[in-house]
Amino acid sequence: MFRRKVRRVRRRRKPSAAERASYLQHKELARELVLARLVHYNQHYNVAWNRVAIRTTRTRWGSCSSQKNLNFNYKIMFLPTHLQDYIIVHELCHLQELNHGAQFWELVAEQSPDYKQHIAELKSVEREIFLRQVRTKQQ
Repeated sequence: MFRRKVRRVRRRRKPSAAERASYLQHKELARELVLARLVHYNQHYNVAWNRVAIRTTRTRWGSCSSQKNLNFNYKIMFLPTHLQDYIIVHELCHLQELNHGAQFWELVAEQSPDYKQHIAELKSVEREIFLRQVRTKQQ
């Protein structure tokens, strides 16, 4: 009569050897890029962060924790400069506003006035990357 809800555990996909090698090869270069741009934009925002981590994530370009830790996807270094800067500004602004409210977007617009165009462009880049990953899985 009553069906139990079964909670499905999402299994993490193990990265291939090529993906792992790419991550290890580009991780420190991405860290240098991110840190340099953080210092540049922080001259305007003047905020403090604790740790900057470079990770390999499937769905996020960056994130900011409530402990003021910043995380970035290593693939950020393969993006055009204006998109790299938008992502870095976006996460830097989260150090002041931990939400996506009106005040947050006003902060982002101070250094990235075309942020709406950047968001649209990032979405198309994400689709392209996702389709490439699906195609390589199928082959």
